This record gives sequence, C-alpha cells and structure tokens, in this order.
Amino acid sequence: MSVPRILNPHSVPVVGSDVHLPAVVSSRLTADSLRSSFADPATWSPEIVGDGMVRRPDATAAAVLVPLVQRDNGLHVLLTQRAEHLRDHAGQISFPGGRTEPEDADPEATARREAEEEVGLPAEVVETIGRLPVYTTVTHFVVTPVVALVTPPFELKLDSFEVAEAFEVPLEFLMNPAHHRRHVFEFEGGQRQFLSMPWQGRSASGEAREFFIWGATAAMLRNLYRFLSR
Repeated sequence: MSVPRILNPHSVPVVGSDVHLPAVVSSRLTADSLRSSFADPATWSPEIVGDGMVRRPDATAAAVLVPLVQRDNGLHVLLTQRAEHLRDHAGQISFPGGRTEPEDADPEATARREAEEEVGLPAEVVETIGRLPVYTTVTHFVVTPVVALVTPPFELKLDSFEVAEAFEVPLEFLMNPAHHRRHVFEFEGGQRQFLSMPWQGRSASGEAREFFIWGATAAMLRNLYRFLSR
C-alpha cells in the first residue's frame, strides 16, 4: 500500500500525549553519561522503525547527524528548518544530513560531511559517539542517525539553498515525554500515526515562534529517549 505524505501536519488531530511516561533523569543527559551509554549499549529495540510501511529495494541510503551541543546549561540539540522549495521534506524540521555518496566510508562520514555542507559545522568540533537504529521514511530513504557531541565555540554558515534556519533545543526538553504529542492521520484505506514535539523558541532575528518538530525527526528523538530510558 502506498502511504500518502502529510503536507500540513499542524492540522492533523492530536489524540494524546505521553505525560504518563517518566522523563530521562538529568544525570543521564551529560556528555560523559552519553559516551558511556553508547560505548556499551545493552540490547534494546527502537519504538519506531519508520513511517514507510515497506522498505523498497530501491530505497536510498542516508545518514543524519544528531548534534548535541555542550552548553553551560546542558546539552542542546542542533536542528535545522529545511528550505521551502526542496523536493523532499520541504520546510520541515530536521537534523543535518542527507544521502550517502560513494566516497563516504560509513554513515559517520556521511553525517559529518552533510553537517559541514548544510550548516558549516566544522568536523573538528564533532565527536561521534554512536548510532541509533536505521529509520525508513515514507520518501524511501533508509536513514542512519549518528549521535555526536559538539564542542563550542563554532560559527554556523548555512547553505541557504537547503537550510532556512538553524536553532537549538534543550535535550532535557526533548527527553521528557510530557512534550511528546501523538497524532493520527486518516486516509482512504488506513491511517498513519506520528509524534510532534513543538518547541517555543526564537528565530534567527530574535522573534518568538514555534518550531514544529514532527515526523522522522521526532521519531528518531523518541528512539533516543527509549535508548536512554532503558
């Protein structure tokens, strides 16, 4: 069955949140704790493996960087808003990343290269510490999320063709399921469920606004929550 794309996620009804689930304790949200968790990961299964029902044989390999910026007040996740004119995932909140190229030795190489190309994140400030399980998108990408610690200072230089904006969200906020909302999208012949994690932040110009984190990005963050909640 072909799964339709969701073009206006804001309009899809919220059917609940996960306020009943515990937040990840703050002691597990430090750089040292995350290094230890990924260095010796116990057996676990991701909660969400994709938003596509079938992984096609012609699916495209890709990788994203999950950049955890080490700020004085804790770790923050660096995210981007994609440009509106792009063919895939236009205007959506995403991690820096993209399709694997023949010269990439592994998903880490793809993720680091794409992060440098998209937002100018220098490779020397990026310490990759592990991977989350692959995620298959409805647009037929098989994505490996590569988790990394990022050490300031650094200056972002956005590729304006691909990235409209970059911003940071406290990891503690995203690892609290009270902020995870559940949506159900009904279509002829079935339904599709997804999570959203709206963040009230500020634009590059300093104006207050909502960043609507949803879909694959929210699902990967949810899998990180499950990993850290074991």
